Amino acid sequence: MQVTRRALAAGAAAIPLVGVGLSRAAAHTVARDAPVIGNHAVADPLELATEAYIYGYPLITMEMTRRVLTNVAAPEGLKGAPMGQFTHAREYPDATFRAVTAPNADTLYSVAFVDVGREPYVLSLPDMDGRYFLMPMLSAWTNVFAVPGKRTTGTGPQTYLIAGPGWSGSVPSGATLIPAPTSLVWILGRTYCTGTPEDYRAVHALQDQYRLVPLSAAGRPYTPPAGRADPGIDTKTAVREQVNRMDAARYFTLLAALMRDNPPALADGVPVAKLASLGIVPGQPFDPASQPPAIREAVEQAPQRALPRIMEHIKTAGEHVNGWTFTTNGGDYGKDYLQRALIAAVGLGCNLPQDAVYPTTTVDAAGRRLTGASKYVMRFPSGELPPVNGFWSLTMYDADYFFVDNPLNRYTVSPRNNLQTNPDGSVDLFIQAESPGSQRESNWLPAPKGPFILMLRTYWPKNALLNGSWAPPPVTRSTSAAL
Repeated sequence: MQVTRRALAAGAAAIPLVGVGLSRAAAHTVARDAPVIGNHAVADPLELATEAYIYGYPLITMEMTRRVLTNVAAPEGLKGAPMGQFTHAREYPDATFRAVTAPNADTLYSVAFVDVGREPYVLSLPDMDGRYFLMPMLSAWTNVFAVPGKRTTGTGPQTYLIAGPGWSGSVPSGATLIPAPTSLVWILGRTYCTGTPEDYRAVHALQDQYRLVPLSAAGRPYTPPAGRADPGIDTKTAVREQVNRMDAARYFTLLAALMRDNPPALADGVPVAKLASLGIVPGQPFDPASQPPAIREAVEQAPQRALPRIMEHIKTAGEHVNGWTFTTNGGDYGKDYLQRALIAAVGLGCNLPQDAVYPTTTVDAAGRRLTGASKYVMRFPSGELPPVNGFWSLTMYDADYFFVDNPLNRYTVSPRNNLQTNPDGSVDLFIQAESPGSQRESNWLPAPKGPFILMLRTYWPKNALLNGSWAPPPVTRSTSAAL
């Protein structure tokens, strides 16, 4: 497999390479020409600074996430792992889990942050024996640039060399080169697991064979160095809140520093020029005091202007069908910087749509808020279950996107629950607080007493879902439904 960069919204497309860094001469040229380019595109300095803030939001968010999730001495499950090391989720969270919103109970995570700017890393994966998995790799700008996994590369043993921008050298025998567009790479692996004790053991055995070593240590015994927990890093406050609290000077200073090792895409010439017209140049110190008063004032006001724009974009960021909202514009954003910023804020680590699409709803077919005070049925006509090559599940969350405590300890319903079929071949999912009866419990998704949220996870969706010819059926309020 020749994995280079990543594709976007629908299908198994190839991905355009994201560029190399600016040379010092090029940076000076951009800085010199940027006011003309920037002023031609945006006359208002405040609008210029607002767009610059939005453009940089994913890079800042990724860096703050990295700091939090690598601030440990050794791998600690969902708390993270030192740089260059995997940490593995060993079981699904239950209803007491409150560390991360919208947890899943379908795949176990294997996560690593890697700095490939210093040297490449070798990633080795074992024979997965047909099991569904994927190992998406995200750039520092949150773009998915490679996805080894069952969909793209099969389930046999695989070895990759992940190399940073500008690297040249020999690729080890048997390894496939993956050029990373930035020095920082986030591997956000997911391995399917049914959640039974037997399958947990099987997946743990596979996770223990995921290997990540620097190229200089390839082919010999390697013990990763211990990490260091920095008490000055805030691991309690949500990353989004930490980013949103930054004043403009700190935000843009960090952005300029990060762009040195994590260069913008070559296609991003216009936003890079706008940044330069504000005095923000990759790898160069940012000094707002050296800018004209109008620029200084605009930069200072940019966060207050940009953050509402990012969050308001959620209203138009996806499709709205049968009460469900979802997007096939994730993972690879091209020049849609607002979409990229929004997903960094609310769905960091988003897969390519050809790997997963996540329709979500809070309302029934009549537009009324979903609540456990009512009973609902979601009916899939015969032959119209979610069209996927991987798997699908319907997940229940409370109003805060956490799992719901229930007698079955069931947080999702899917074909692995041995769903019962109606005489006409259709399938009803019963969504309610009380059991629908022993005959229907296989199709029951327990709900809380109050408001709730439904998420339909579809992994490796077929074209019918990606092109819109199939959509999730509405959630219908009902007092009864028979199998």
